Amino acid sequence: MESDPHLVVLDTNIVLDTFIFNDPGAKPLLEALQSGTLRWIATSPMRDELARVLAYPKIVKRLAFYQLDAAVVLAQFDTLAKLVDVAPKATATCKDPDDQKFIDLAVAHQALVLSKDNAVLCMKKRLFVLQVHVASAVGEQ
Repeated sequence: MESDPHLVVLDTNIVLDTFIFNDPGAKPLLEALQSGTLRWIATSPMRDELARVLAYPKIVKRLAFYQLDAAVVLAQFDTLAKLVDVAPKATATCKDPDDQKFIDLAVAHQALVLSKDNAVLCMKKRLFVLQVHVASAVGEQ
């Protein structure tokens, strides 16, 4: 019998790396999401943040370079992410209030957090105590 897929919370930069920037390090993540090995959970505010970031001029230029548009990226989000309720505030507090929503969700669901944000990465030990792993790439823990 197969085990349940692992839950993962992706910060916005990881989403951009995976769906826009063709980061080779994100390929295993995309494959794991598509195969169901990892199950991405997110909230409406996370989707809203992604939509806002996709409108930044620098990101719009990258979308054009890769012949994508924001709607395509948001459609990938909608296809691969399972929307869940916003989680209550976790006991671990992130230095960057914008990243707290990712921490809260990961703690509430004991999910892996994938982030490149130093404010999140520096929380590894505090989150490990709460049974949450933090990594900047799939397979790193």
